[in-house]
Amino acid sequence: MITESDRCGWAKKELDIEYHDTQWGKPCYDDNELFEMLILEGFQAGLSWTTILNKRENFRKAFDKFNYKKIAKYNEKKFEELMLNEGIIRNKLKIHSSAINANKFMEVQNKWKTLQEVPASTELSDKISKDMKKRGFKFVGTTIIYAYLQAVGVVNDHLTSCKFK
Repeated sequence: MITESDRCGWAKKELDIEYHDTQWGKPCYDDNELFEMLILEGFQAGLSWTTILNKRENFRKAFDKFNYKKIAKYNEKKFEELMLNEGIIRNKLKIHSSAINANKFMEVQNKWKTLQEVPASTELSDKISKDMKKRGFKFVGTTIIYAYLQAVGVVNDHLTSCKFK
């Protein structure tokens, strides 16, 4: 039997516990789920995560199940509709940021068509490599770290034609 002391201390209420046990800290590779979490984390700013979890289903309905392709096309009429929705957090800046972030989310998605397009390193691998070297790690140059990030699934560099992405 799992007791309260078996999980992280912040997971106390039913939705918190369910979220903790099934989703939090687990690798996610689904773009819609990743986008959902980005939007929900943004709406959480200044509020408790429990508040967001309590409104999560309302958010899913209001934001087209977090379909970022639809959200990217939201217009003023949709923003006004969202501002009137009592089931979500009605913050104008946060609501508008959802469409901005949807467009930016699509911009950074992997679109590699050929192996020649796949980078050998990135700004992220540069930073991680530098930090690891500072901590005394060896054979952790930026190219090695980028290959590592690909291998463990942090970076998805499957070609768009790959059936295993």
